[in-house]
Amino acid sequence: MSKNLKIPKKDRHKFSQPLGRLISGAREETIPKIESIIKEFSQNYSRVQIYLVGDIVSKDFLENSYLKSFIRLCVVDEKTQRSKIKLGFDTFFDEIIEFKNPSGTISSDSFDVLEQIVKSNRKTLLKITEGEEDLLVLPLVVLLPLNKACKILVFYGQPPITDSKQPIPEGIVMVEVNKRIQKLVNRFISMMKQE
Repeated sequence: MSKNLKIPKKDRHKFSQPLGRLISGAREETIPKIESIIKEFSQNYSRVQIYLVGDIVSKDFLENSYLKSFIRLCVVDEKTQRSKIKLGFDTFFDEIIEFKNPSGTISSDSFDVLEQIVKSNRKTLLKITEGEEDLLVLPLVVLLPLNKACKILVFYGQPPITDSKQPIPEGIVMVEVNKRIQKLVNRFISMMKQE
């Protein structure tokens, strides 16, 4: 892909809907719920892999010793609501990659970078040094390989949305990566315009 992708204004509302299961609540409420879910998955699958997009969700998972053990990737921009944030877990990762992804876009290079990270199977921190990480959840979901023995999960933070027909509470979205969700995400990507 040679051009950056942007969401058309007329379709913005479609992209604000959670891609998976919304675990609603404040941070201190959602993490214990997620821990229980992961424990259940761990009993039913030989492996569980967690991929995180967003600073707060990454920080919360890294601070939880149980959840931390399943993390494969954190995608962050070191900002939250326009304030600086530092994860402080650089030594946890096998690799730290810095990358530019313009705000409100999926950079043309992001597919290649994410594919290399996924194939490397190394614990990776992808730092967006310019722009933001929000939309990178889309190419990540599409690029993750499916494996019946492994439960692959992508988590990202959901801010509260009050200006839509159906308000969405704050929380964490859990995307169980499977063929159905990959088809849906591919549809979203095809709706985006090239710039």
